[in-house]
Amino acid sequence: MKSMRALVLVMPLALVFVPGVFVLEAGAAPSGSSTYATVAEARKAGPDFDIQGEYLGTIAGDAKRKIGVQVIALGDGTFQAVFLPGGLPGAGADVKKKILCQGKLDGAKTVFQPATGNRQYLAGNPAQFSATKQFPPKSQADYTAVIENGKLAGKTDKGEAIEAKKIHRKSPALGFKPPAIATVLLPYEPNKPPSLAEMRNKKWKADPNGYMQAVPKAGQTGTVKNFDGPWAMHIEFRSPFQPKARGQGRGNSGVFPPGGREIQVLDSFGLDGLPNECGGVYKTNAPIVNMCLPPLSWQTYDITYNPGDGKEQAWYWVVHNGVIIHKKLQLGKPRSGPINLQDHGNPVAYRNIWIVQGTKPTR
Repeated sequence: MKSMRALVLVMPLALVFVPGVFVLEAGAAPSGSSTYATVAEARKAGPDFDIQGEYLGTIAGDAKRKIGVQVIALGDGTFQAVFLPGGLPGAGADVKKKILCQGKLDGAKTVFQPATGNRQYLAGNPAQFSATKQFPPKSQADYTAVIENGKLAGKTDKGEAIEAKKIHRKSPALGFKPPAIATVLLPYEPNKPPSLAEMRNKKWKADPNGYMQAVPKAGQTGTVKNFDGPWAMHIEFRSPFQPKARGQGRGNSGVFPPGGREIQVLDSFGLDGLPNECGGVYKTNAPIVNMCLPPLSWQTYDITYNPGDGKEQAWYWVVHNGVIIHKKLQLGKPRSGPINLQDHGNPVAYRNIWIVQGTKPTR
């Protein structure tokens, strides 16, 4: 790649399905904690982590009637399942037709029944939790299901069989190598602590598994250098598994592009996708689609910036896990400055951060 123009053209626009295997990392959860920064910690705490996540299958064995299920862990063996006709977000899901079921661990099985009662968005009590702001959602129906050994078997309100399997999606932009003209701000090499030379706050953890992790109360970090537009940047992040946390207390951080508006980092898996949730421009602009993957999944933001030319405002174009979530988001006057990363008290991890300055984006 020799220019930003080339970089922008190769940015992926669709999320692909990739069978995934998580690599266990050393470490154990602190005593009494419900925050798990690695897969090994989460699994050591119990079965909830391996039950939560994404499932993909069909209704009535019909390949044309796909259904996706996002299972959200709520703590102590409780869950909420969001059924999505058509598939998963960014890959065919009809997110306007969500169906919610409440689940509970029962021996080796997790049993789901229709979500009923008085529920509120992100309520702390699992029995009152709703993954949609409107409860019940307009499309709510009496679905049931059982999850066992990575397989979901259920029935629709019409008695049709649902069969789905656990899958691990991976951003097609994961591991993008910086072009020769890029400024590398946080290098990534597996099994090697990254250099923090280009970052201001040396209190953040340089983990031997190749990433930088926020340290509670260490304060935000950011790049030593400032950047003017136009530019394109790539960043990879991972939110912890915090099944008992809710809302802004669940895997919270934020990416502030040079001089710019915060693009939220949060564990918003399975939720509505609001301006203060993952992929949102904080408090002002919701993502086009909620592309947040399950906690402890590595995710990507690819952001391009055009400073405008007097005839148009400066704007962002944001791609989350290979899917466009903001198109020419208007920013007003041109912006410049460092890239900042927020510390919000959660062990959010970052890796493979780089930026290219130069030719105006073609989008």
